[in-house]
Amino acid sequence: MSQKFSATLRIGDLNDYIAPSQGCVVSLKTNSNRINKSENVGKAGALSKPVQTEPVKISLKDCLACSGCITSAETVMLEKQSLDEFLSNLEKGRTVIVSLSPQSRAALAVHYGLSSLQVFRKLTTLFKSLGVNAIFDTSCSRDLTLIESCNEFMERYKQSQCTSSGESKPPLPMLSSACPGWICYAEKTLGSYILPYISSVKSPQQTIGAVVKNFLCSKLSVRPEDIYHVTVMPCYDKKLEAAREDFVFQVDTDSEKIMEVDSVLTTGEVLDLIQLKAVDFQSLEESPLDKLFTNIDEKGHLYGVHGSSGGYAETIYRHVAKVLLGQEVKGPLAFKTIRNSDFQEVSLEVNDKSVLKFALCYGFRNLQNVVRKLKMGKSDYHFLEIMACPSGCLNGAGQIKPQPGQSGKELIQLLETAYVENVVVADPFNNPIVMGLYSEWLEQPGSEKARRYLHTEYHPVVKSITSQLQNW
Repeated sequence: MSQKFSATLRIGDLNDYIAPSQGCVVSLKTNSNRINKSENVGKAGALSKPVQTEPVKISLKDCLACSGCITSAETVMLEKQSLDEFLSNLEKGRTVIVSLSPQSRAALAVHYGLSSLQVFRKLTTLFKSLGVNAIFDTSCSRDLTLIESCNEFMERYKQSQCTSSGESKPPLPMLSSACPGWICYAEKTLGSYILPYISSVKSPQQTIGAVVKNFLCSKLSVRPEDIYHVTVMPCYDKKLEAAREDFVFQVDTDSEKIMEVDSVLTTGEVLDLIQLKAVDFQSLEESPLDKLFTNIDEKGHLYGVHGSSGGYAETIYRHVAKVLLGQEVKGPLAFKTIRNSDFQEVSLEVNDKSVLKFALCYGFRNLQNVVRKLKMGKSDYHFLEIMACPSGCLNGAGQIKPQPGQSGKELIQLLETAYVENVVVADPFNNPIVMGLYSEWLEQPGSEKARRYLHTEYHPVVKSITSQLQNW
């Protein structure tokens, strides 16, 4: 299972990796004692009689709470993040909502030789035939996160320009926060020195979770605790993100804890579902999309931003250039390749002075170089869009694998084409659904309500004693 997660999780702290033959130190629910290999060793060093206990199941939350990396399937039970759990909740008759990522749609489109819009409509048919109540679009929640990110960056940028030399400046560059593999690596390995640079805005997955459980539930006349919310993502790390305690809330002090996202299915798992149900997906009927929270215009076209990994750098760059600097940037951004195709930068010059310098940073190797420069105080960027996977989200480990004889590079090119096919480029600030959320619920970007529901905090993770001893 561990190989399915991003490289930053698997490489970030090798000493914390728990192989199938190793014991995981975790509290028993019925006993406060810990499982420890040394407990079965007598004073003379001979093995004593093993203690018979109930098998311990370690949930994904338990795993994330520890400082170790993702362990193998024999050790960590992904029971709450599985296809079986999804089908089980459908059988229970719960109100099930599925939120679908555009990267997953693109992968299925390439696999079946369809357009992303056709895939969306066919998945709507499939999921609703299984008992799903609504299918939403994380492109819509992404627009919401982009607006909040624009607002946060502008605040930091303006403060950095106005702060006197004697005062502490806000942390720049601002680093994107949508990639859970990057966030987990930052918390576990980089510690507190890097965390202030990271944007506080939640990812599109958790943003749509907050919207569904705190706002849309009233529109659907359903209590948030009665909704089972599932996202379809290109990335296994998203399962970890959904399990974070930061994304669990209570309606009141006596109520049960509610997860913003109850379960995450990868694109590959949705393909497994199609095959499990023996569905002829290409011939499946196309159903109308749920317009309550989906980026589809009156002509029936999907719409969204440029950028297959969220478009954070490009959207913030254009917005800040226009609003703060009075420079409207038209046409495609002239990204310049620096080290490799996964590290590109773009800058805006006014009066021969660079006033904005943004970069795309994908993959673990580029990520390490960025972190090293930040630590040395030598980074001259204002914003970095960081993704753990080379080529970004389209290349997530949860995506459908290349066909026999097909290279990864060829597949990525097909995915990039499918991702933008028949998708109208639109400014997030003109999204009527998102504007409706602000007027009815969030008030304005950066408001107290927006910060409560759409922003989060990060926490340095103290390494386990086992890891520290191994390092020593």
